[in-house]
Amino acid sequence: MNLSEYKDHFSRNFTLAYPVVLSQLGHILVSVFDSLMVGQTGTTPLAAASLGNSIFTITMVFGLGVSYSITPLIAAADGRRNYTRISLLLLNGLVSNVLLGILLFIAGYFLSPYITILNQPTDVVELAIPYINVLFLSMVPLMIFQAFRQFAEGLSFTKQAMYISILANALNVLLNYILIFGKLGFEPMGLLGAGWATLISRVVMALAMAAWVLYAKRFEIFRRFLRLRHLSFVHMYRMFRLGLPISLQMIFEMGAFSFSAVMIGWLGATELAAHQIAINVASVTYMMASGIAAAATIRVSNQKGLGNYSAMRIAGFSNLAMGTLFMLGSALLMVLLNRFIPMLYIDDPEVIQIASGLLIIAALFQISDGVQVVGLGALRGLEDVRIPGLISLLAYWVVGLPVGYVLCFKAGFGVNGIWMGLLIGLSIAAILLTIRFKALSARLALR
Repeated sequence: MNLSEYKDHFSRNFTLAYPVVLSQLGHILVSVFDSLMVGQTGTTPLAAASLGNSIFTITMVFGLGVSYSITPLIAAADGRRNYTRISLLLLNGLVSNVLLGILLFIAGYFLSPYITILNQPTDVVELAIPYINVLFLSMVPLMIFQAFRQFAEGLSFTKQAMYISILANALNVLLNYILIFGKLGFEPMGLLGAGWATLISRVVMALAMAAWVLYAKRFEIFRRFLRLRHLSFVHMYRMFRLGLPISLQMIFEMGAFSFSAVMIGWLGATELAAHQIAINVASVTYMMASGIAAAATIRVSNQKGLGNYSAMRIAGFSNLAMGTLFMLGSALLMVLLNRFIPMLYIDDPEVIQIASGLLIIAALFQISDGVQVVGLGALRGLEDVRIPGLISLLAYWVVGLPVGYVLCFKAGFGVNGIWMGLLIGLSIAAILLTIRFKALSARLALR
């Protein structure tokens, strides 16, 4: 493969990736702006935001993981020009996403009072429970948005979700200002106001994305089977069978970060607030890298559908290269701005000091984080989801978290020890997932 062909892949990857990057960024910027603005009200509300977002993230990534199964199935069907199958995937993907969103809300709402068993500071828990309940309700519009978004991305339409996410985030910031601080006649709601702002902005996202897919002329051919009589448990089962391992893999990864927040909460509210700042920043770069991963899923599954296995392989590796370069730049920024960034969140000197140290560790694991998330995207394009889930279980729960616990509570490294454990887990995942994609894609190319 010559350099000019690689350049063509980079160009196609970038065209697909940058709108997805900005759209993915929209998901995490909701919590970033929540934390930035809630942090102005004090250390305890910021710690409560950390606890609430850590728990909600597990629910969110489970729903997102199931919805991600829609994209490779539609991209592969598009490669074969099977428009009937695409229509059925749209209908059944939408219905299954709505049902799952409702179930996740109900489960989260009734289980939220039990976060008291996590042994967190009492004042933090009291603020976190009502906040997280509103976030659980936002899962319903979020899953509707995801159904239409993954459908569009499977057909390589990625810009519209980007535009909608940008507008929704602007609305979220405005509503945060009004509801958190009590403007325009509203009573100050603090952290709870951030939750309601998130819910309203996600309702707007869902309505806008649905309107575009359901009324745009370009999708007219795919709307002919949008009737309840065309619901198929076969299609729903296949999407769930493909999506469940993706969800479990994401839970293993995100759950490790969420449980790390629980362990940090055992140290105190100050450490938890510092963790929230650092994880907010690391989550931004992760979600942007996951946009490149989405491009890898689309390109790899599309080329696989066409039977062009050589191009499929290069599409995956070119996206891995893009992810590595992007995260290298992110790491440099974290090192240079490690003192400045925490000051945007809070004026507590102790929180700022701890958070600046965590950002250095976050900078160290940027490349590993980028490689592993793009590797996961490329493997989803091959519909390989079970082994990556096992890799995540091994990397984060068998190695990363236990090592972090020992370094924190036994070796005396404190909160830095937990983050060093996460660094080790991410590095193991990056190496094993890259080896996995290299082996599977080579096997297909040899055919």
